[in-house]
Amino acid sequence: MFRALRPFQIVTDLVLAGLFALVVLPIEYSTGGFTATAAVGALAGAIVLTAALAVRRWSPGLALALAWLAAIVQMATQNQPRVSDVAIFAVLYVTAAYGSRWVYWLGLASAIVGAVVVTVYIFLGFTDVSWASLPLAFAVLVAATFALGLSWVTGALVRAAVRGAQARRERAVAEAEAAIEQERVRIARDMHDVVAHSLAVVIAQADGARYAAASDPDAAAEALATISTTARAALGDVRLLLTQLRHSEGAGPQPQLADVEGLYAQVRAAGVGLHVEVDPMPRAEPSAAVQLAVYRILQEALTNALRHGTVREDAGGVAVRLAWHEDRVELDVSNPFSPASAPAAPAPGHGLIGMRERAQLAGGTLWAGPEGTTWHVRSTLPLATTPEFAGPGASRDRTGEERA
Repeated sequence: MFRALRPFQIVTDLVLAGLFALVVLPIEYSTGGFTATAAVGALAGAIVLTAALAVRRWSPGLALALAWLAAIVQMATQNQPRVSDVAIFAVLYVTAAYGSRWVYWLGLASAIVGAVVVTVYIFLGFTDVSWASLPLAFAVLVAATFALGLSWVTGALVRAAVRGAQARRERAVAEAEAAIEQERVRIARDMHDVVAHSLAVVIAQADGARYAAASDPDAAAEALATISTTARAALGDVRLLLTQLRHSEGAGPQPQLADVEGLYAQVRAAGVGLHVEVDPMPRAEPSAAVQLAVYRILQEALTNALRHGTVREDAGGVAVRLAWHEDRVELDVSNPFSPASAPAAPAPGHGLIGMRERAQLAGGTLWAGPEGTTWHVRSTLPLATTPEFAGPGASRDRTGEERA
C-alpha cells in the first residue's frame, strides 16, 4: 500500500503539491460556479486532488482513491470539468509506473471507465442529448480515452524501463558473483596443486634423508637443500595466491611449458626414476590455457606418483609421454603401483577432480586408472596455437633416470 521514499522525493512531492494548490485553489475559488454548493464542491475537489498529488508516489493506490473521490464530489455538486482535474493524469501515471499489481490494473480500468463517465456526465448534465450530438459525444469519448490512456501507458513504459534496468543490474551482480566464485575455485585448485606437489617432494626428501643420514651425510645435506628450495618456492606461490584472495587484480603464478624442466628436476631430486619422451615436438606455441593445463596436470600426476606409486629403486620409475599433434596434445603419465596395497574402490580425490577440471577448462578430456600393475593418467587437449614456436627442448627426446 505504501512505498519507501527517500527524503528528497518526499520533499519534492510536497513542494509540487503546494505549488499546485497555490495556483489552482484561487482559480477554483473565483470560478467555483453559480451556486454555493458548486463553489464548495469545486474547492473540495481541488483540495482532494492536491492531496492525491502529494501522496501519488508514496501510495499510488491511495492517490487513485482520492482522485475518484474528487471526481465524485465534483459530479455530486454538478461541477463541470475543472482546472484541478489535470492532477488525474499524474495519478494515472504513477499507478502504472509505481503501483502494485492490483493498482496497476485498476489504473488502466480507471482510465477507460473515467473516459466513459466523463463523456456521459458532460452530455447528460450540460447538453441536450440528440442524435445530432452523438458524433460530438464520440469525439469527446475518444479524446478522453486517449488523454487518460496516454498517461497510464507512459507510466507503464517507465515501469518496464525501470524493471529492465533492475534486471540488468541483478544480472550484472550475479555474473560478478559467479566470476568471483570461479576465481576462488581456480585459486583453490592452484593452491592444492602447489601445496600438494611441494609437500610430496618434501616428504620424499625427508624420508630419504632420514635413511641416508647415518651412511651418507652428504646425501642428507643435499636432501635438506632440496627441501629448503622446494619449500621456499611453494611459499612464494602460496603468497601470490593469498594476494589474489585479497586483491582480485593480483597476478597469480601461471606456469608455462618452459617451467616443466624445473618440475622434472624437483621430481628427480626426490629420488624418482623419471623417463620423459616428447614426440612429436610442438610446431607452434600453444595457448596460455593449454600450457597451464599441461603443467598442472603433469604436476598433479607426478605428485600422485610420489605419494601412491612404486617409483624408487628397481620398480621402473615414472614415464611421461607428450605428443604434440597439429590439433591436439596427448599426455600420458604412468608409474608402477602395487594392486594389492591399493583399495578396492578408491574414492576420487581432489587431485583427480582438479586434473579433470583443468582438462575440461581447456576443452579436453582426462582419464586416470590402472592397467595391470601400472597407473596411467591420460589427457587430450585441443590446441589453439600461434606459428613459429619451438617448444622447450625442441627437436629432441629426453630420457633420463636418476635415483637417490
